[in-house]
Formats: sequence, C-alpha cells, structure tokens
Amino acid sequence: MYAVIKTGGKQYRVAPGEKIKVEQIAADVGQEIVIDQVLAVSDGSAIKVGTPLVSGATVTATVLSHGKHDKVRIFKMRRRKHYQKRQGHRQQFTELQIGAIAG
Repeated sequence: MYAVIKTGGKQYRVAPGEKIKVEQIAADVGQEIVIDQVLAVSDGSAIKVGTPLVSGATVTATVLSHGKHDKVRIFKMRRRKHYQKRQGHRQQFTELQIGAIAG
C-alpha cells in the first residue's frame, strides 16, 4: 500500500513505516500529524487518483526530528568586471515516520 501526498509544495510517494524529510512543519517532536492532501492511494491492486485530491483519504505521520540540510553554496561572478558574490543557504526540514494510510 502506498500514497502520493503533497506537502511544502512538493509531492512524495509514501508507504507505511517509511521515513521522509519534508519542508519544515510547525509541530513538536513526537506529535502525530494528519496529512489530508492525498493525490493518489493504492492498496496493491487498485489505484484511486484524485481530481486533484482523493476525498476522505488521510495519511498519519509522527514527527521524529527537525533539522537543517547541508549547506548549498551559491557563487556568482562576472568575468573581467570585478564582481563576485558568495552566498549560502541551509533549508530546514522535518523528518516524518509514516504511519497508517486511510482512504
């Protein structure tokens, strides 16, 4: 069984027991959250695809941790113009343990 969910502007294919890292969610560590933006659900033989969401389908997940991804280094340069710019970015994430898929 698996589902395709949408969170943080991205889509993820999840199955029960998986761990995924998504854009940061405002929830405490250990809290159970319910994701109701489910785009598709499969029970092994049949697939339900929503238009755009599957009505009544939910995915429950437990928040394991919060953190930051590795630093992405941005370097901009214009040759012969004496222009250089250095910048860095670390995106924050929330790690989820997928529980039950209902739908």
